[in-house]
Amino acid sequence: MEIIRPDINLDFIGKRRIVLIFSAVLILIGLFSLVLKGGPNFGIDFSGGTLIQLQFAESTNAADIKEALKDLDIGTFTVQQFGEVANEFLVRAQKTSSELKGFSQRTLELLETHYGAGKVDIRRAEMVGPQVGKDLRKKGFWAICYAMIGILIYVTWRFELRFAVGAILALIHDILITLGAFSLTNREIDLPVIAAFLAIVGYSLNDTIIVYDRIRENMGKYNKEPFPSIINHSINETLSRTLLTSGTTMIVILALFIFGGGVINNFAFALLIGILIGTYSSIFIASPLLIVWEEYVGKRRKAKVATARSA
Repeated sequence: MEIIRPDINLDFIGKRRIVLIFSAVLILIGLFSLVLKGGPNFGIDFSGGTLIQLQFAESTNAADIKEALKDLDIGTFTVQQFGEVANEFLVRAQKTSSELKGFSQRTLELLETHYGAGKVDIRRAEMVGPQVGKDLRKKGFWAICYAMIGILIYVTWRFELRFAVGAILALIHDILITLGAFSLTNREIDLPVIAAFLAIVGYSLNDTIIVYDRIRENMGKYNKEPFPSIINHSINETLSRTLLTSGTTMIVILALFIFGGGVINNFAFALLIGILIGTYSSIFIASPLLIVWEEYVGKRRKAKVATARSA
């Protein structure tokens, strides 16, 4: 099945400078947002603390919940609506279980005093110590780094170093833009989101490898053509497959994002942005970076020749 004619010849490579500038702007906006907010908004998995998810029989608001919990000695805490219906809320405290023995029971008692017996249900209670959160944050970071190193080795073995560098830079591009989207929308980063980042790495790499494989094949078939022309031809040949694969995947992720509920909303959001950006980078970033590499290497060779002649 093809949704695009196989003989189409869109000039993707001709727009590479505009696209690279556009991507750089997106990354800078995300990084600027992260700097302004003092880093990513880590969830309880990484920052430590206590979280309780509450469900009320009737709609209420965060201000009323805070008023009901004013006598709860838990230090600084926040209340925010969970999901679209105004009867589920999250209560977050910076203190942990060692300091908050019986925290959930005491919370339930105060809320039932305010709202009535049986009107409040504790859906979940999570407590993570600050050291555990720090360790999880470190392990999540290194999991992504190890994945990148493995990809660098594999693509270098499977293709060439220039392909590996292009693939890694495209993946870093995808992660940074997705991370920036989380910062701009003030979404939390927790363990499921790290899992989504790793899924993005794998999905984006798969798309990139398909294009790279066609480039390598066409380098032997059209060896007399300029390298940019070969790359552009290869992108056009794989365009239908890329859009079909990404389009069907996006339908599933969009359904999860809309109907999956609050628990997996951030996970689905990460996949939604990551797959969209990953498809974009496979076409507009990973392949044009090969040309940037060739231009850089070509300039260095010319400089060496000029130096040798002058000597």
